[in-house]
Amino acid sequence: MPKTQTPIGVVAKAALSHFAALLRVQRKAKKLTLDELAARIEVTTPTVRKMLEGSPGVSIGTYFQAAHILGVPLFDPDSSRFAVTASKTAEIESLLPKRVTSRPADYDDDF
Repeated sequence: MPKTQTPIGVVAKAALSHFAALLRVQRKAKKLTLDELAARIEVTTPTVRKMLEGSPGVSIGTYFQAAHILGVPLFDPDSSRFAVTASKTAEIESLLPKRVTSRPADYDDDF
């Protein structure tokens, strides 16, 4: 049975294509074959091929692992700024509710 297509918006598709291009450039700059990169990421060569084409079906963890191995920065390289940002995000997240539920219907019973 064929796998279903992963739905993705235009902006996300453009970002994924750009990210895949960065990975392709770094792979070639480091002179790594597809097989070598696949072995380092611990995935199959066809998965690496799909990732380098910008496929949304490849897990984000695989993309991040490839970026780490190839030296493509994911966040601000200044670790102190990253720590501050992570701290602020954790603080904001702690203020938000743990769950989001749908709101009950607002009935207009004034007749």
